[in-house]
Amino acid sequence: MSTNSTTPETAKPAGSILALLPLFLFLALFIGAGVYFQTQGVDFAFYQLPSPVAILPAIVLALILSREKLNQAIETFIGGIGHSNIIAMCLIYLLAGAFAAVAKATGGVDATVALGLSLIPSQLLLPGFFVIAAFIATAMGTSMGTIAAVAPIALGVAQEADISLPLMAGAVMSGALFGDNLSIISDTTIAATRTQGCDMKDKFRENLIFALPAALITLILFSVTGDGHAIMAHESTDPIKVIPHLTILVLAVAGLNVFVVLAIGIVLAGATGILGGEYGWVTFAKDIYAGFGNMQEIFILSMLVGGLAALMQQQGGLSFVSRQIEKLIARFSSAKGEASTRAAELGMAGIVAATNACVANNTVSIVVSGDIAKALATKHGVCPKRAASILDIFACIVQGLIPYGAQALLIASIFAISPLSAVAYTWYGPILALVAVAIVLFRKEK
Repeated sequence: MSTNSTTPETAKPAGSILALLPLFLFLALFIGAGVYFQTQGVDFAFYQLPSPVAILPAIVLALILSREKLNQAIETFIGGIGHSNIIAMCLIYLLAGAFAAVAKATGGVDATVALGLSLIPSQLLLPGFFVIAAFIATAMGTSMGTIAAVAPIALGVAQEADISLPLMAGAVMSGALFGDNLSIISDTTIAATRTQGCDMKDKFRENLIFALPAALITLILFSVTGDGHAIMAHESTDPIKVIPHLTILVLAVAGLNVFVVLAIGIVLAGATGILGGEYGWVTFAKDIYAGFGNMQEIFILSMLVGGLAALMQQQGGLSFVSRQIEKLIARFSSAKGEASTRAAELGMAGIVAATNACVANNTVSIVVSGDIAKALATKHGVCPKRAASILDIFACIVQGLIPYGAQALLIASIFAISPLSAVAYTWYGPILALVAVAIVLFRKEK
């Protein structure tokens, strides 16, 4: 989410922590509301106060603190909202939401789950559900949608096979996070690639370097841990309805423009329903619009965060954060005094991880951290695809570790277990953390 174009070069002030007060206010309101509702025993406590509303007082404070006249400060804010990266990000959100809604309505998600179940050996139920969740999340671009579709089936299988419920929940959630992290239509991928300025296919390939080793280790652990067996009743599946998901994956990896990929996916998903005779054009149009609505919160928040970031940048807040991180990076400088690329990558990882722990939303954390990460990457020679991958990877890691995240809360409610039990068995997160840190530290710099 680069907003550099909104701030004239001559107007860049010295960094000041005061310029970060609006961000701290946003986090305080969002976290404070979550903690309050948590103490009241409210479900999804950290999601009761909509983030686009929580950020409004922060925007007002940023306008008050601005060194510019009010009209000019508002222009800066609007310029941040209207930045090309923000607009492109929001449009992709809409298309991704439309595809997910239409694919679900036409039975594509159910067909994919049924196909996966028909291929799982009875002795490999845990790794099998990891793979099913991973594939669906990669194709749909949503870990929440994947959990909602797969978890009820996984619960029934776990009860029949006498598999520990937290263990099965961990397998499903691990797969959902793996796929969501890789998917080119995931809101986290959209945010990471647009803020860092790289192609989605390049970020996908970079992510594989981190995600595949972690996924293989996770699969092995679930394979040796699960000892339940169940006879799977194979439901009849319509392979035609799986085609839109496969098409999305193939075209995205091939490097086709993401707008074209999503448009093709929406048309194919709708066509599978219409040609099947149980789906009409009017319903198709309504589902597309419903998909737009499903992305409303992140759509609005991304625009507002873009405007807030422009104000904080103009006031020197982002410069202040960058300068503090530079001091840490300098400790890892080479003998020539050049700051370490590895230290910069770890700095980006730390920023997005800390932000995600606060806001309990991996997409929001990437949007908030995007400008600072972009500045670090540019200064210290971290290529855009690596920067985008680092942001997405470490946001994913934290999202799988926090019991107050939406994924943990949803799967815990379905399995009737505590969110803490769910994250305790979501092994993919900590394994990915170890793999990612090792790769950052030991991979040869180019």
